[in-house]
Amino acid sequence: MLYLHSNSASADTLEAPKASSWRSAYDTSPRSEVDRVYDDIFDAVMDRRLLPGAKLTEATLCKIFSCSRNIVRMALSQLAHDKIVVIEPNRGAFVWQPNAKETRDVFEMRRAMECMTLDMLVALPDIQTRLLPLYDMVARERKAFECGDRISWIRLSNAFHVELAHLLGNDVLIEMLHSLCARTTLIIAYYDTPGQSTCSYLEHQDILDRIAQGDAAGAKAAMHHHLEDCEHRMNDPEKGPVDPWLAISIKR
Repeated sequence: MLYLHSNSASADTLEAPKASSWRSAYDTSPRSEVDRVYDDIFDAVMDRRLLPGAKLTEATLCKIFSCSRNIVRMALSQLAHDKIVVIEPNRGAFVWQPNAKETRDVFEMRRAMECMTLDMLVALPDIQTRLLPLYDMVARERKAFECGDRISWIRLSNAFHVELAHLLGNDVLIEMLHSLCARTTLIIAYYDTPGQSTCSYLEHQDILDRIAQGDAAGAKAAMHHHLEDCEHRMNDPEKGPVDPWLAISIKR
């Protein structure tokens, strides 16, 4: 029997928004049943409760979400379109597993786009005021890390980069960074060595300080180092098949 567990109290206390909430910034259409299934699976992947390579069985998902097979198939199709899952003929759907080239491509695009974002932010006349919510976010990220609240830390660490784009109000940029950050989360979950992650809140704090000082070159250098260091920590894993129902619970 499958059990659904809700462990969101700590994340709510730290105001760590679910990754699916980022979509509302550029997709304001009413949420459908397909969206509900999409969002819950997406959040489980982004929280690393559902790991790369996990098989997503339609019958099991229908039971979890109390919905039709057609709803599940449409949600999985959208997730496949967004590179969160892959659908293999005669095998089914699996959480996306990155290869070395995809990893390089994602980090290359992130460095280019986020450094461009920093150039635009430094040019804003009231940037110090606009950065205040991000300083608060970094403080919550630090608290989550120090308290051992892994899910809140992951959420806030990812949200930091998307929120930088939010400051510019560019919906296309937000959507693109949302997609790249989501794929980065999967890359880290697949390749990274447990316990070797750096305290990203320190680097996030440094980036904010340099933006506030109007130091575009310094901010870009800090961001480039931040992302490059993350990429270089990736190790080629030796993993067997992943059973998602042993590793995760999907929040409703």
